[in-house]
Amino acid sequence: MNMEFFRKLPTPKEIKQMYPLNEKLALQKEQNDQQIKAIFENKSNKLLLIIGPCSADNEDAAMKYLHLLKEVQEEVKDKIVIIPRLYTNKPRTTTLGYKGMLHQPNPLSDPDMLNGLISIRKLHMRALEETGFSCADEMLYPENHRYLSDLLSYTAVGARSVENQNHRLTASGLTIPVGMKNPTNGDLSLMLNAINAAQHSHTFIYRGWEVKSKGNSLAHAVLRGYTDINGQVFSNYQKDSILKLYKLYNNANYINPSLIIDTNHCNSNKNYLKQVDIVNEVLSFMKDDANLQKFIKGFMIESYLEDGNQNIDGGIFGKSITDPCLGWNKTKNLILNIYTTLKTF
Repeated sequence: MNMEFFRKLPTPKEIKQMYPLNEKLALQKEQNDQQIKAIFENKSNKLLLIIGPCSADNEDAAMKYLHLLKEVQEEVKDKIVIIPRLYTNKPRTTTLGYKGMLHQPNPLSDPDMLNGLISIRKLHMRALEETGFSCADEMLYPENHRYLSDLLSYTAVGARSVENQNHRLTASGLTIPVGMKNPTNGDLSLMLNAINAAQHSHTFIYRGWEVKSKGNSLAHAVLRGYTDINGQVFSNYQKDSILKLYKLYNNANYINPSLIIDTNHCNSNKNYLKQVDIVNEVLSFMKDDANLQKFIKGFMIESYLEDGNQNIDGGIFGKSITDPCLGWNKTKNLILNIYTTLKTF
């Protein structure tokens, strides 16, 4: 093989023993999970906001953002449940560039996977300890999920990964919601196949073990827009796209039919400011349609301390070094406007 095996990494069990979760934090995480689960099982009519940086590239900036988010959560808690995005893996279309905190705890330094594993666990633990939030992360590497499995309340399978068998099978063994994004070409059948697989039991190989999953009833769809074979970008957050997916769901035997709208990526054509308009448009047609209120569980929104993005060496605290994000002032206004709108439903 054309690879250098230069360091054996600790197992998830070993990392968890190094940085254990105490009973108080474990209970807080369980309470968060139950609140989120109730939304997907239609036992709660609250709206989910999976919101935060495109990539959590700096621990202190991410924590400052989470503390601000916690203040707003208190104001809107009767209508909205916030799951912060603490995405520590960054998928790259060409595999070039910054790949997230897991790879580079310091974005300006060389990759260091050992310190990356430690850094991402410490970040998620700090989030839970200081704010009570158990957060969302992307399942870029299914075999790595167990490093954070006692800390996460939501995980996403990205557009480039949703067709991968390992992602689907691993998702079937989780007990938290797994958002399956439509693939980059927009084929809804591929996403629905992934959801179907994740909702059922499987026997497969995972981290050197033969395992049997029980199926994950909380696996669900995420619409994020798509690109056609000519490179033209299309959105799929509009009412006709959602109704199409709703019909496909109802024509098959899915558990807990559910949808999250990703307001950035191809839906906004990476115009981060358009996220506000997308949320408002979706809320406008949810308002008078009880079926869509039940079907649409919430939004994914990319947001950070500062508007836009910067080069990896830009040096502006709390400004994205990957995709552009809404800054904090716009984010707070958006959350409060969502809250006000929900009270009119």
